[in-house]
Amino acid sequence: MDDTAEGAVDGVTVTDPATMRRAVAAAAVGNITEWFDFGVYGYLATTIEAEFFPPGPLSQVAVFATFAIAFFFRPLGGLFFGPLGDRIGRTKVLSITVILMALGTFLIGLIPSYASIGLAAPILLVAARVLQGFSTGGEYAGAMTFIAEYAPDRRRGYFGSFLELGTFVGYALGATIASVLPLVLSAESMSSWGWRIPFFVALPLGIVGVYLRVKLEETPAFQTLLSESEEREGTQVKDGLKLIFTKYLPTFVMVGGVVVTWNVTNYMLTSYMPTYLETTVDQHGGTSIDSTTSSWLQIAVLWLAVFIIPLLGRLSDRTGRKPIMWVGAGGLIVLGIPMILLMQDGSVPAVFLGLLVMGLLLICFSATGPSTLPALFPTQIRYGGLSIAFNIFVSAFAGTVSLVMSALVLSTGDLLWPGYYLIAAGVIGVVTLLFLPETANRPLRDSQPSAGSVDEAREIAATMHAAR
Repeated sequence: MDDTAEGAVDGVTVTDPATMRRAVAAAAVGNITEWFDFGVYGYLATTIEAEFFPPGPLSQVAVFATFAIAFFFRPLGGLFFGPLGDRIGRTKVLSITVILMALGTFLIGLIPSYASIGLAAPILLVAARVLQGFSTGGEYAGAMTFIAEYAPDRRRGYFGSFLELGTFVGYALGATIASVLPLVLSAESMSSWGWRIPFFVALPLGIVGVYLRVKLEETPAFQTLLSESEEREGTQVKDGLKLIFTKYLPTFVMVGGVVVTWNVTNYMLTSYMPTYLETTVDQHGGTSIDSTTSSWLQIAVLWLAVFIIPLLGRLSDRTGRKPIMWVGAGGLIVLGIPMILLMQDGSVPAVFLGLLVMGLLLICFSATGPSTLPALFPTQIRYGGLSIAFNIFVSAFAGTVSLVMSALVLSTGDLLWPGYYLIAAGVIGVVTLLFLPETANRPLRDSQPSAGSVDEAREIAATMHAAR
């Protein structure tokens, strides 16, 4: 057996490096598709408000409510697709979710305006968001599972970080296109048809994602599960759900703690900050900056994150995941208020520094979460447990950030509410980290060790034999 062959050496799974690269690309493209939509929606929120909702003081809240409604359907998607992925396989389910996500985004670009069809416009927008939310419920956790089960133990942090690299590329790409279009199109063209272009781009992205995924075999961990199953299928749905909410309930809660800290910060930066900087600050006594400057500052932070995330992922393979997460959680508590105060200053350097601090704290979780969370569940319920936990906690506490922040700032006039919220997220992260096991350089739970080459597999096997 050579160094590039797939198989096993003395009980250690060996993954072909070329296959590993294809697996990472297949998972990341789906995430790019998902977050491309979020980027477009966030940066075109003002246009969407004008296109789909009647004018009035609550129209901004309606836009964010429509954004948030997709998150109420994510748990349903997780409940449906997650256990299904544990039963019939990861690649089949992930091929379905990526095309459904792309289709939901594409359909938004086809919906006529409120001026044309009245209340049918926001109703159809909500329907498209529901489709996006339902499919996303099975997408992200499945992609985490997919990469984690392919990755060698010693490089899982590095390869897992590419999933979040896809998140930031997708969001930055969507934000960049949404910001460039008004510069090359007239205001009339932009409001009549130009805003639809970014939504149409999602469909070819989804087709590429499906193509990459159907070309891959099932993950080594799932194939091992199948080989041990008399039915030649994975875990039955009812059995998986029972295990998740009984034996693995503490793990479920631990995953939720990480998800809340990570994604409250995520959605604060990517979904709420555009509106906060451009309009909310000015409306409540602060100094806002113009929308173009705000957009480009945030895009700059996102593209910086793209380059830093893999470096942190690689670092986590050496130092462990938890030290990096400690920096993120502790930083939110200490810097939550200062970074928000910087964003109220109105000057470009202050706003950029505030956004940069928030972005750096976010990627402490983005670079480590995709390799940490899948390692907490065993193969038989990994997709299902992760999908259900991730989506329940994201929907309840993270996807509603823009809606909750808009309502709280509007009702109280206090511009520091984002800082308070980030501090609370940091506290949840600190408490969770006290109980979270370190997963770096260890096999996935209840799985055999994995390596990226035969030589590495032999080294791991020799260490295992010596330990006995």
